[in-house]
Amino acid sequence: MSSATTHPPLVPLPPDSTSTRSVPSLEKLSEMTSVPDERVVIPSVDWAFYEQLVDSIPEGANIQVDYDGKDVEIMSPSPLHDGVKKLLGRFVELTAEELEIPCTGLGQTTWKRPEIHRGLEADESYFFVAEKLATVAEAMTRRSAEIADYPNPDLAIEVDLSPSRIDRTGIYAALRVAEVWRFDGEQIVIDRLQTEGAYQPVEMSGFLPVNSQEIARWVLKEECHNGSLWARRLRAWVRAELAPRLPR
Repeated sequence: MSSATTHPPLVPLPPDSTSTRSVPSLEKLSEMTSVPDERVVIPSVDWAFYEQLVDSIPEGANIQVDYDGKDVEIMSPSPLHDGVKKLLGRFVELTAEELEIPCTGLGQTTWKRPEIHRGLEADESYFFVAEKLATVAEAMTRRSAEIADYPNPDLAIEVDLSPSRIDRTGIYAALRVAEVWRFDGEQIVIDRLQTEGAYQPVEMSGFLPVNSQEIARWVLKEECHNGSLWARRLRAWVRAELAPRLPR
């Protein structure tokens, strides 16, 4: 597999101000994202436009929307995209469970943060830090649907079968997401947020005792048509290979 290199279309900005710009209808958005994994950019829009756009898309619509403080990017994920992100998510969850590492996932939550004028829908998102786990548990106990009641995730999964045309890395950095697992169509990279605010590829995850090559093996190379059998083999491998790496 190889990543797409063609540039996605830009939706032109009309001559009037961004504040009067109309949010595309759901029908129009479906037309704009009719090619799976092709990213479409709506340039030079404000926070109000992004928030109205996100809120206009019904639950279950196969449209992702991200905002880097300047431009909006929309995309309709393909079955391949969703299949890989699902396997990556199961890898995180099963590994954490088998190793008894506390972990909570919030899936494809849209992280709208007006205080930093950024918003992003991760393919999968997870919490490992004890304080954040407690905050999430408390919010879920109250059945809160307010994103403001939930902290930003510790680990995010990114499946980029086509390269982003906005500053998605900058969005994750602004959200202070400590670790991002990225699949670009060919390889899996673990990126860790450094103190200066930039991401750096690292060999090992900071949350699970696993390296990028091992993740790639289980997600990209191991037979996975039978999901239950794949999960049983993964659990056995985690017990045999990863459990001894944990501190005694």
